[in-house]
Amino acid sequence: MAADNFQAHDYYLMDELLTDEHKLIRETARAWVKKEVTPTVEDFAQKAEFPKHWIKGLASIGAFGPYIPEEYGGPGLDQISYGIIMQEIERGDSGLRSTASVQSSLVMYPIYAYGSEEQRRKYLPKLASGDMMGCFGLTEPDYGSNPAGMITNFKDAGDGKHVVLNGAKMWISNAPFADIGVVWAKDEEGVIRGLIVERGMKGFTTPETHGKWSLRASATGELVFDNVLVPKENIFPNVKGLKGPLGCLNSARYGIAWGVIGAAMDCYDSALRYSKERIQYGKPIGAFQLTQKKLAEMITEITKAQLLTWRLGVLKNENRATPEQISMAKRNNVNMALQIAREARQIHGGMGITGEYPIMRHMMNLESVITYEGTHDIHLLITGRDVTGFNAFN
Repeated sequence: MAADNFQAHDYYLMDELLTDEHKLIRETARAWVKKEVTPTVEDFAQKAEFPKHWIKGLASIGAFGPYIPEEYGGPGLDQISYGIIMQEIERGDSGLRSTASVQSSLVMYPIYAYGSEEQRRKYLPKLASGDMMGCFGLTEPDYGSNPAGMITNFKDAGDGKHVVLNGAKMWISNAPFADIGVVWAKDEEGVIRGLIVERGMKGFTTPETHGKWSLRASATGELVFDNVLVPKENIFPNVKGLKGPLGCLNSARYGIAWGVIGAAMDCYDSALRYSKERIQYGKPIGAFQLTQKKLAEMITEITKAQLLTWRLGVLKNENRATPEQISMAKRNNVNMALQIAREARQIHGGMGITGEYPIMRHMMNLESVITYEGTHDIHLLITGRDVTGFNAFN
């Protein structure tokens, strides 16, 4: 009974702000999710298994690097299209959207933005088609919100061709099956650099993380580097410092701001339908004031989030969106979706905790989304710093 009602809740007639291409992209992604993801995602989540057969489907709807130009194998779409695709995927599952987000914003984007022409030609077409999958190594066991403190590092190997990489990353989506990792590490001067590490390089392992209560249909792991020889040609030539990984995260956070609206919509869809079907005291529970209050607040918050992301998408298309604006949207929309999931669970009563409905799966997933790629509190401080001019981080 999960998300079989894929109606667009367009309370402010926002479809009028979208192009025909945007609507076609949405319908294509929505149809694939409804057919391929919704019927089985609960089973995969219960088994804590990532369905690898979905990878080619994601590629087919343009979910991998939607904004990457066609000359490098991407669809060459705009930023609103990217957001719409993430929204529809997350109606299915946040973990699946994480897979697409990582591939797009954290792997393909840095190769395109910071990489050499040879790196772009070598990796981007295969990543766009799903023939190659990637992951992003920034977070370390002791350095999450403070990535500048990272200890993963590389030194010159002395052969003129390689560097030697040592360290470890954790909480890495796609790590267990990724073919490449975009890894951020410090050089001998302590400057953060990005480099591409390929599976099969000696000393590079990706142990899987088990026992998660969240993002269970997504594969998470570690990246361990034990004297890994990485060719110097795999180092990004066009970026140095923390602005490299933060640029990637801006793109990913933008996708999250759209994506979580999909999770909220799915919870709202299910709650609205249930409120009309569930009879108590001789009438549907949707006829009671407190239930209507919950539903009215849900659709209001979804509508506000839609307007926020659409405007942000316009600014991003014009290269005017600031990291601070993206932070605000990520923080607001994830918190919105999590609150809607919790209210939807109450409307479903006891049934809300079962796998017959998608509510608890979304709620548990969103507990990760509110933390990863900048925690709720960190994003609050980013906004606070922007409006006051005072840095509360140090």
